[in-house]
Amino acid sequence: MLQILKNQTLKSDETTFPVVVKTFAGLEEVLAEELRSLGIPEPEILKRAVGFTGNKAMLYKANYQCSTAVRVLKQIETFNFTENEEFYRKIKAIAWEDFLNADGTLAVDAFESDSIFNNSLFIARFTKDAIVDRFREKFNTRPNIDLTNPDLKVNIHINRNLCTVSLDSSGESLHKRGYRRANVEAPVNEVTAAGILRLTGWKADSDFLDPMCGSGTFVIEAAMLAMKIPSGYYRPSFGFLKWKDFDKELFESIVDEANANIIEHDYKIMGADIDKKNLRIAKENLQNAQLHHDIELRLGAFETSEPPFPKGIIVCNPPYGERLLLEDAINFYKNIGNTLKRSYAGYTAWIFAQENEGFKHIGLRPTRKISLFNGKLECKLMKFDLYEGKKFSKE
Repeated sequence: MLQILKNQTLKSDETTFPVVVKTFAGLEEVLAEELRSLGIPEPEILKRAVGFTGNKAMLYKANYQCSTAVRVLKQIETFNFTENEEFYRKIKAIAWEDFLNADGTLAVDAFESDSIFNNSLFIARFTKDAIVDRFREKFNTRPNIDLTNPDLKVNIHINRNLCTVSLDSSGESLHKRGYRRANVEAPVNEVTAAGILRLTGWKADSDFLDPMCGSGTFVIEAAMLAMKIPSGYYRPSFGFLKWKDFDKELFESIVDEANANIIEHDYKIMGADIDKKNLRIAKENLQNAQLHHDIELRLGAFETSEPPFPKGIIVCNPPYGERLLLEDAINFYKNIGNTLKRSYAGYTAWIFAQENEGFKHIGLRPTRKISLFNGKLECKLMKFDLYEGKKFSKE
């Protein structure tokens, strides 16, 4: 974990501080590259996270522009402790009035491993009590608790006897872009989809197809990548907007600069699905994202449809695991493999799925495998090069 740096300033006279940007397992390197592209030097790969030392502008950029970021935490303190009362005293000793007004609202998230507490909910309540008691003693009033939309969200991470105290600058998880308003649970969330697209190496230099597009996550994220639309473009809010030191002028300049880089896309992006309900939801999401003129949707089963482009890239997340019984999965993946071999020579296909018995019947050997998690389920992102003629290689 990065150490706290106090009173160190940049040439712009802005105080620097440690930042930890959370992501999903397997996407750490992708996130680090995104941070580098924003001018953030020397990002440090952590477990399901990337750390760096930066300033307020970098924190705002990470929230607004990093498509593979889940949450951006500003570290304000670290300390060791050996018993409950010591933890309480050290939390209470932090100058919380620098971050929150006495009549403001507060929420606490807590995570622990191998600690004396052994209970994250207890840690959150204990932290809340310490903060509230400080305000009550100093100002004879206290902040209220708001778990939905607080003025300040505190993040407590305890590993054994080391506590790291951070402020959650994101608010809601950054996978909630703001374009998905239809009430449906997507098999792959927006951050995972964005990470998968970057892992494929697609540079928006070919036509793009998701033949099992569901509610449209892959095609929307592909369009955002191709058109350089910032990941926070549709979001109504971020946690730092309520911070006492929020710099409105600085944030607006970052937003304006990022939005000025949005471009048109020269290649086609298409999503298809066999389910009319899925396409209706996808259409709503496209309209929410104002991308309904940039992405084409069509109804139809993959195995009976014709390729929409002479060549291009396929990225899809077919049903697997609990979403598909094994007997059905065998035939399902056989059909996918046969369709790719028969009709999609010249394409490159990337399939994100659980590598189970059903998937083995796809009949194609992947040229690359990348391990990722979809929630708690371990999956593989697999690349298939679909050659002309008889160059297909079977398992």
